[in-house]
Amino acid sequence: MKRTAKAHWKGNVKEGKGELSSQSTTLNETQYSFTSRFESGVGTNPEELIAAALAGCFTMALSATLERSGFVANDLNTDATLDLDMSVRMISGIHLDLKASLIDGVSAETFQEIADGVKANCIVSKALSVPVTLSVSYQ
Repeated sequence: MKRTAKAHWKGNVKEGKGELSSQSTTLNETQYSFTSRFESGVGTNPEELIAAALAGCFTMALSATLERSGFVANDLNTDATLDLDMSVRMISGIHLDLKASLIDGVSAETFQEIADGVKANCIVSKALSVPVTLSVSYQ
């Protein structure tokens, strides 16, 4: 299985602009720019897409792991916060904040163990070389 995306950029880094498109067309010439990446302009940026990819992968994998363990996930909501350290121009880490509805038959300790395992082993986590941290709370 292969997934594809493409980027187009025109102009210099500060005043230029670009578009990102994905195979699924969910991103379809979606704008990105210096301001959307490093300030607060309209459009997306690579770092927010990485955060979204990790949040989505982790949450879906958690649901699947719970199911394989005989449990049904209620609501699972994951916020991913990516830290971009501009002094060294690198992503220094990503924090996942999971808010979950109580799941019948799963103790808080067991749920935490399952979530920690998924954090370490979801496909996107394995692709990243930065620390990923996790906090879990019940709604």
